[in-house]
Amino acid sequence: MTLDELLTRFWAEIGARPNGPMAFRFFLQPAVAMFFACRDGIRDARRRVRAYLWALFVWSGHRRELLREGWRSVGRVFIMAVVVDLIYQAFVLRGIRPLQAAFVGALLGVLPYIALRGPINRVATIILHRKNSTKRRVA
Repeated sequence: MTLDELLTRFWAEIGARPNGPMAFRFFLQPAVAMFFACRDGIRDARRRVRAYLWALFVWSGHRRELLREGWRSVGRVFIMAVVVDLIYQAFVLRGIRPLQAAFVGALLGVLPYIALRGPINRVATIILHRKNSTKRRVA
């Protein structure tokens, strides 16, 4: 098989996934990633930590620590997405395609997590700031 044929098959099989059997995973896996992003974003806001993606780019001294901590959180989601996609491949495609599984895992697990953790942090920080300033006025 040529590279062109492999890429054509790759994108054709990726494109067929949302409409085929086990399509629920296209809602379940991002929802789980969103749950972990919310949990970690709120935790960051309570600890007064910068937004995750911004800190990765700007806070170079702690980049390795941030990546390790982020992987601990999203790693389970990524592994679950890969395993579910491998099960799909075994039953529907009658074969295993690890690169496709990794792509789908990153697309459905890692991407929503990274995209949402920072904005959730910002919103939670605003809410916590308002709550704290209201408590100070009352006291």
